[in-house]
Amino acid sequence: MRTRARFDRLGDTAIAAVTVVALGSGVWLLGGGAGAHTPPQPSAAEGRPDPTDERLAAPALAPSPPTRVRIPSIRVNAPLMGLALTPSGSLDAPPAAQKNLAGWYEAGTMPGETGTAILAGHVDNTDGPAVFYDLGALRRGARIEVDRRDGSVAVFTVDAVEVYSARDFPDEKVYGAAARPELRVITCGGGYSRATGYQGNVVVFAHLTGSR
Repeated sequence: MRTRARFDRLGDTAIAAVTVVALGSGVWLLGGGAGAHTPPQPSAAEGRPDPTDERLAAPALAPSPPTRVRIPSIRVNAPLMGLALTPSGSLDAPPAAQKNLAGWYEAGTMPGETGTAILAGHVDNTDGPAVFYDLGALRRGARIEVDRRDGSVAVFTVDAVEVYSARDFPDEKVYGAAARPELRVITCGGGYSRATGYQGNVVVFAHLTGSR
């Protein structure tokens, strides 16, 4: 409970730093992988709308750990593993070698219950694109489905897709508490530098609109 309270209260600045470093290496880009194309980045048109807009919000679900995430419009269908905080207080990352694997912050909100649930995954690894490579191509209104251990599926609708530089990452906006069931999906982004790697993060904002 102490870890969760620290995360909710502070937004945990270290999480922003670790996602830049650990959720994408860009090493394959240096070798000209996939024509050396960087991952797609969201346009300003996909920016976050008024956060007070509660239309189409669904009632919260009972807590149940997530097991899989699907984002049909960008062909994501991946199992989820639990992620904890490292001893330094930053969010850990899924093993980079498993490119079709994402994670969720298991000491925080479970997807579907009231609050802000966090999913994170790599944009690439040394072999090429990984699970969230196309996350920046998502558009407002897209569907995200999260399978849960109790057999239910939490269905989220994307409110916005934004990109932030590492130095300007808005911790409270991304990680802060919510009064309804919300979801954040995070990977590396913000452009790529051969000298310093990825410059920031792509963040998807979504809220619960249904279940089955």
